[in-house]
Amino acid sequence: MKNIVLIGMPGCGKTTIGKLLAERLHKNFCDIDKYIEQNTKKSIPEIFKEGEDVFRKIEREAVKEVSKESSMVISTGGGVVKSFINIKNLRKNGVVIFVNRAIEEIVSDIDIRNRPLVKDGKEKLYKLYEERIDLYKKYCDYEVINHATLESVVDGIVNMLGSKK
Repeated sequence: MKNIVLIGMPGCGKTTIGKLLAERLHKNFCDIDKYIEQNTKKSIPEIFKEGEDVFRKIEREAVKEVSKESSMVISTGGGVVKSFINIKNLRKNGVVIFVNRAIEEIVSDIDIRNRPLVKDGKEKLYKLYEERIDLYKKYCDYEVINHATLESVVDGIVNMLGSKK
């Protein structure tokens, strides 16, 4: 069974949707950022203090490891698309779904305290969005719009995947 991989902006709902989806489909769930924190015994902000390049290297290794699993729901970090090798690994055994949520909605409710790339303010989210939106669209197999309830997004993903068998 293939993995279901969720990509998208920070604050778009990947982790929450991923947990609900895993529960619904009776699959294991993995949040790449939590996986990194458990393996390094450091928080994501602590790793970022060493530099974004250090984090991205750790992230690439984590994605490589997790991608070898099967029948999982995987929630990635927002910047996973910055490295094509991540997408290549995730697609070997997974279907990639872009959780697209309006940037205005993300900005209105995101908690930036534990998000190192936006710690300097929510305006940075607009810049990240501009840098990444084309990559999310390019690398996804499917796109789902997160504009309603999380349950309806999960329903949409389940229906979409069921119809694509």
